[in-house]
Amino acid sequence: MAHHQFLLKPGTWLGQGKIQLNMVSEELGYSTRWNISEADGSGKIECTQEIQVKGLSEVMHNQFLIHSLTNGEFAIDLENPALGRVTGKGIINEKVIAWEFRVEAIGFEGFELYEKEEDNYVMRAEYATDDHFRTHIQGKLWQQKQTT
Repeated sequence: MAHHQFLLKPGTWLGQGKIQLNMVSEELGYSTRWNISEADGSGKIECTQEIQVKGLSEVMHNQFLIHSLTNGEFAIDLENPALGRVTGKGIINEKVIAWEFRVEAIGFEGFELYEKEEDNYVMRAEYATDDHFRTHIQGKLWQQKQTT
């Protein structure tokens, strides 16, 4: 587990890829930036994610809190203006970091999967709400180089 840099070590990660909303016929390009903080004394790691979808002026913001990391499993909280705060569970092994949310009370479910390659991650995600709104995301993520 220690060789994962993403989520487990402080830093900035950049990414880009394609996002497909079932309400829109064409795939849209997106870019993302993750800012990952140092774990606090109780092992909680705060992450902020910004997503800019091409053609949309609004930048989406997600706050993640990773906690209770033991034996390759963790809890993850996601907070954003559309959802409020939801809690999911994740797994981590040598190749993969993944998590899922299943919140029946608000009809929200989805997963994100980050697969480690040489010096980056390939990611896939899918989210759905009970009003038949589905989102498919695929892309790449890499660590921003530190400038001196």
